[in-house]
Amino acid sequence: MKTVTIVGARPQFIKAAPVSRSLRRQGEEVLVHTGQHYDQAMSDVFFEELMIPAPDYHLGVGSKGHGAQTGEMLALVEEVLIREKPDWVLVYGDTNSTIAGALAAAKLHIPVAHVEAGLRSFNRRMPEEVNRVLTDHVSTLLFCPTDTAVRHLAAEGITSGVKQVGDVMVDAVRYNRELASQSSKILGQLGLKRGSYVLVTLHRAENTDDPRRLSEIVGALNQLSIPAILPLHPRTQGRMEEVGLAFHNPHLVVIEPVGYLDMLYLESQAAKILTDSGGVQKEAFVLGIPCITMRDETEWTETVEQRANCLTGADRERIIDAIENFSADFFDIVPVFGDGYAADRIVENLLAYKIR
Repeated sequence: MKTVTIVGARPQFIKAAPVSRSLRRQGEEVLVHTGQHYDQAMSDVFFEELMIPAPDYHLGVGSKGHGAQTGEMLALVEEVLIREKPDWVLVYGDTNSTIAGALAAAKLHIPVAHVEAGLRSFNRRMPEEVNRVLTDHVSTLLFCPTDTAVRHLAAEGITSGVKQVGDVMVDAVRYNRELASQSSKILGQLGLKRGSYVLVTLHRAENTDDPRRLSEIVGALNQLSIPAILPLHPRTQGRMEEVGLAFHNPHLVVIEPVGYLDMLYLESQAAKILTDSGGVQKEAFVLGIPCITMRDETEWTETVEQRANCLTGADRERIIDAIENFSADFFDIVPVFGDGYAADRIVENLLAYKIR
């Protein structure tokens, strides 16, 4: 079995690592990096730390508007697929790399397998929501992380090829948590102690591309009275500069983006996590850290239902209140995202489908 895997952004590198290990034990994988995250801090370091083989193709698309970026990826991925003639194209999540890979494969009549299928925010203003819906509707195998995702697909009339395999992010945390605790020196470098800080991430377009929402979030961060660490996404920094926003809170330490192992360790040792990232919400849940999500909705509704995560939107007062008062009891949490062996189930299903 020959599989072309399409990745392009940090969360996809993390998800692809356990699946790639399983794939290469049982078949051939051709890895394509679109270049959507194109600087070393957001790309190369993740391949090194996660021990992902170097990409067979690096398309170098880089940062562009949605149309230009997706269109260039689509044309370049198509060239790779014509050359490689794979049995499967494997895509992850909800980025422009995801939809470009899925469309290129579908138009060439190559079956698509979508990891993290069935997630829905029900907010079509989010480009990620459009990407995930369209990808699901052209996929042959749809690997769902939860029962909720399966139900979402059924509501849209998609039942064929749907597999509930668990979440590959759990695989990644299970595999890398101990390695991070042994190798990361980030707390010492930043002068932090376990449970003494809030970890912040901010990058989602619905927040960074809306000056009002971005201003509310920056305002909240500037009012924090407890230590906070923010590895600042370069795209967010650019948007802040465009609209004249800046951080001026001595309790907030802004640092460059960090590698996966440092990030995982920062998450695991935080008192709370404040984020707009889907992947970080899940990692917080798996690690047992209370999560505050700066969005109006989440695809990971299970985390909210179990009161491990709360939604604040981009509201300054709600964000501050949650940081000061929100807590979570993880003793009664149900492990809804699986047992950490989703990658093996994905590969088993790929192989079984090919045999039929």
